[in-house]
Amino acid sequence: MGFLMSLTITLVTTFARIRAAENFFSAWLEVWSVAYPVAVVCIWIYKPFSTKLTDLLLKKLRQASH
Repeated sequence: MGFLMSLTITLVTTFARIRAAENFFSAWLEVWSVAYPVAVVCIWIYKPFSTKLTDLLLKKLRQASH
């Protein structure tokens, strides 16, 4: 997930910033090489929180529907 997310986001943002410049792919890979490890660490950090939040929201929705 972190691989695909960081790949897509850096591709789009790099293109938005420099368009189809001559050095587009090298600039993109440079940005992605930083973003990928950050994305993976963020997934590890935020996954427990997002799982708990999702569970809480689903419980509230189930209670509201009964």
